[in-house]
Amino acid sequence: MEKHNAIIKPSYDDRLTNDDLAPLKKQTWGSYNIFAFWMSDVHSVGGYVTAGSLFALGLSSWQVLVSLLLGIMIVQFFANLVAKPSQVTSAPYPVICRTTFGVLGANIPAIIRGLIAVAWYGIQTYLASGAFLLIVLKFFPELAVYADVKQYGFVGLSYLGWLGFMVMWVLQAVVFWTGMDAIRKFIDWAGPAVYVVMLLLAAWLVAKAGWSNIDLNLGGIKYSGFAALPVMINAIALVVSYFSGPMLNFGDFSRYGKDFKSVKRGNFWGLPVNFLGFSLLTVICIAATLPIYGKLITDPVAMVGHIDNTFAVVLGGLTFMVATVGINIVANFVSPAFDFSNVAPKMISWRMGGMIAAVGSIFITPWNLFNNPHVIHYTLDILGSFIGPLFGILIADFYLVKKQRVIVDDLYTMDRNGAYWYDNGYNRKAITALIPAAIIPVCCVLVPGLDGLANFTWFIGMGCGLAIYWAISHKQTANVAAGAVA
Repeated sequence: MEKHNAIIKPSYDDRLTNDDLAPLKKQTWGSYNIFAFWMSDVHSVGGYVTAGSLFALGLSSWQVLVSLLLGIMIVQFFANLVAKPSQVTSAPYPVICRTTFGVLGANIPAIIRGLIAVAWYGIQTYLASGAFLLIVLKFFPELAVYADVKQYGFVGLSYLGWLGFMVMWVLQAVVFWTGMDAIRKFIDWAGPAVYVVMLLLAAWLVAKAGWSNIDLNLGGIKYSGFAALPVMINAIALVVSYFSGPMLNFGDFSRYGKDFKSVKRGNFWGLPVNFLGFSLLTVICIAATLPIYGKLITDPVAMVGHIDNTFAVVLGGLTFMVATVGINIVANFVSPAFDFSNVAPKMISWRMGGMIAAVGSIFITPWNLFNNPHVIHYTLDILGSFIGPLFGILIADFYLVKKQRVIVDDLYTMDRNGAYWYDNGYNRKAITALIPAAIIPVCCVLVPGLDGLANFTWFIGMGCGLAIYWAISHKQTANVAAGAVA
């Protein structure tokens, strides 16, 4: 972060302020920077597998594309909503949360988002390490024995796996440590670079398979007519859920936007246009593996590993390493950096907050988390059940309760007369709304009879959070008005 770009007034309390959380003097990001942010968020091993899985739901390819388009347009709509308060005030997500939860209560949504990011940061680093190991074993096949976790393993990961994980961990830490401007430069070229290689990979696979042998309906068509509608709705929900984390803290990036129009334009090119393009490239690549290798390969790292050209393997491996580093930094490093810094600004800088998340990602042993479907399901889905409610409460407060008015100076003061002091620094209405709004989607995850709603927890939580908070706030406002009249 650049210290000279921070506006810190004498009235700002150092318990709420540091150079990274303070408002910005200059907001310089244009549409391309926002577009590149979303490219980095989409282009990853996880994004590749997610897009491919949608084409394997049993729908025809046009039905999948319609579902993808509707889902990503919903993401675009909500990304625009959540972007505005941060763009207007140039304050990051946890600071904007002070308007809703109070200057101290904002640590509740900040820590929740930070913990989710730590878990995903470790998992994405582990996935990226697979691409690194692919390259290593291509040149040093004799090291394969050290990939055997039973002979050479520690806490569930092989020695070679540890090497790959820590190499990726250090690379990401170096990019992050250089600051937000360096991150912007990294994602500006990383997204387009991944696209170029994806296009080359798709062209090579299509040439080898023959276009007439490629069927974009990966799982075969199982649903038609009205029977396809519930499946399409599930696909739409999966798209929104996939982007729910980065969408919640998108303010951490929109704060740098030079104007709101640039942010909206970047969201348009980065979400509907970019995501559809990436999804088409993904499904073409996956579909081509069937005629070439006799089986569908949905893991891009495994796909690259099947190529018998060393240069292509290295290029493909490096591409997916860069892609995953990109998403990890923008989605899972920057967020906890601000979130943890917000807890104790005097002691925890933005860089320190990010490194706390990075170190924490090692201790949760993400490979064990990822390789155990039940553990990852309950851990991440339960944490994810809080994302929707936090989003709904934040949006309800900014647009419906406060009518888009924010007093920036009061975000950084512990003065009891400040607009966001509420009750000793906590807005009890927001906390009261969060509890039931989170319990309901958690029940959808844990209760067997409700598991059919698990894909819709973001919508359920967001709707409940918005409605409950609005109802509480509206009732209190009405009571105050009635008292004033009396």
